[in-house]
Amino acid sequence: MSFIDNLIAAFPEVKKPEGRLTFKEKLKWTAICLIAFFVLSAIPLFGLGANQLSQFEQLSIILGASFGSIMSLGIGPIVTASIVLQLLKGSGLWKADTSTKEGRARFQGIQKLLSIFFIFFEALIYVLMGGLAPSPALAPSQFVLMQILLVAQLCIGGILVLFMDDLLQKWGLGSGISLFIAAGVASQIFVRAFSPLSTAGTWAFGSGQAPVGQVWVFLNSLISGNPMGAGLALSAILATIIVFVISVYGQAMKVEIPLSFGRIRGHGIRWPLHFLYTSNIPVILVAALMANMQLWAGLLEKWGHPILGTFSGSQPVTGFVAWINSPNLVQGVFDAFNTGAFEWSLLAHAATYGLFMIGGSILFSIFWVQTSGMDARSQADQIMNSGLQIPGFRRDPRVIEQLLKRYIFPLTIMGGATIGFLASAADLLGALSRGTGILLTVMILYRMYEDIAKQHMMDMNPAMRKIMGGK
Repeated sequence: MSFIDNLIAAFPEVKKPEGRLTFKEKLKWTAICLIAFFVLSAIPLFGLGANQLSQFEQLSIILGASFGSIMSLGIGPIVTASIVLQLLKGSGLWKADTSTKEGRARFQGIQKLLSIFFIFFEALIYVLMGGLAPSPALAPSQFVLMQILLVAQLCIGGILVLFMDDLLQKWGLGSGISLFIAAGVASQIFVRAFSPLSTAGTWAFGSGQAPVGQVWVFLNSLISGNPMGAGLALSAILATIIVFVISVYGQAMKVEIPLSFGRIRGHGIRWPLHFLYTSNIPVILVAALMANMQLWAGLLEKWGHPILGTFSGSQPVTGFVAWINSPNLVQGVFDAFNTGAFEWSLLAHAATYGLFMIGGSILFSIFWVQTSGMDARSQADQIMNSGLQIPGFRRDPRVIEQLLKRYIFPLTIMGGATIGFLASAADLLGALSRGTGILLTVMILYRMYEDIAKQHMMDMNPAMRKIMGGK
């Protein structure tokens, strides 16, 4: 065995359940992990003085992080490791065979090792570059000691997230990456829609301050005769609802390939290929890539090297990071009514952002299909192993593979482009949360609903377990 294989074999992991888990057991472990994540997110880092990352609130939600707490790294290292490996494999710089079970297991093992590397690397970067720093009033020896303590706490939090993700994949519903993002986005949408508090955390009604909840802003603007304020609040609410509806509709669209049992005539099932074939994974990877770029840009600017751009408060104003940060088109239109002039550069900015999201989603969608066992060959092998075949065709995996190729590649491209468009459209229209977050939450909840329905079907019909991949 190679050195890498020895490391993978020695790396601790969550043991797989010996038998089939019931829905209640999976729900129990999912709830435990979710509660643990929220509790750890509420525990502040001991010895933290300056939290320069607090300005990146939107990025923290996409990363499933809570800057300033033990969960400051969130799912960032895991997703970053996935991005790096997929880019290496997709570009051909690294030859990895993921067509076999052993190859996929080795790929996942290498991803875990790379995640550990990024946990330590990002923890060092956050602390040493001043994103999460001790109090500058400390003596030099105490300052260095506190830096080491902060790095250790961040690494512990990152490793806990890695193991919770592994636990959820084997014992729970879905994955930790998806669950933690959905929980954060759902809570943000609820707060921004209905919170009666102001941005300062005080009761807004009667204090002269505007509430955070856009529902209350819309009602107050109508009562006070402020059509612009009412229009902005209504556009945020409608953009959120529209993205939700279109996302659910897109998730329900699918191509169904009829299959039959080779030895049992008259019995068969339909093999679904969803329109959004790669689900939320590509948009997670694009959002994580953008989040890392903005974090690096902010830290580099603080270090005196604004290579990727500069910031004003929490908003990027120049450079590459400014062009991949979403503008608010609705706000620009309303401002044009007041000033009588529309900033046409806003359209160029919006187009750049939209194309980056769409192009990135397509690229990562292609890479994900090739590395996750969703390609035509892997799907054909799964169909054959289930004892199924396509009616009218001989029982040969090459025949099934050729037929599946007609559908899988177009669905990969169109599905990736669609989720990139929806995510960017929600951002440009000023929805209640980042478009990426809204889209992810809808897809995560929809897939969780499908998993629950699948689990229920296997509980009610034990004979369906082998067909549907259950144990």
